[in-house]
Amino acid sequence: MAQSVKLADDVMAAVRREADLHSRSVAGQITHWLRLGKAIEQSGAYDHARVTAALDGRLDPVELREEEAIAWLDAFTEKMATPAPTEQAFFAERRKLGRGVGLDAAGNLVHAGPDAAR
Repeated sequence: MAQSVKLADDVMAAVRREADLHSRSVAGQITHWLRLGKAIEQSGAYDHARVTAALDGRLDPVELREEEAIAWLDAFTEKMATPAPTEQAFFAERRKLGRGVGLDAAGNLVHAGPDAAR
């Protein structure tokens, strides 16, 4: 039975590029990558449990094999780009107190002024 999933725009753009390049349908490209990913995870050169342990801080990432390190870096970068609920609450409280610091639309560091308390 076919099912729908939501994928980020950048992921779909990459899927479409690769599908066009290799004369596959979008579904065919996704299926191909799923098979590759599964094969890599099941190979002797990649241990998903080791990647998870490194993400959890139970294994030093320098101990990962090359394929594992690539997967770890991708997952680590994604985790670091998304603040946890406790971080969001912490910075919301700082903004409320007028103590917040952040980035403006251009990426410049800005400090909260006296009118920043909301």
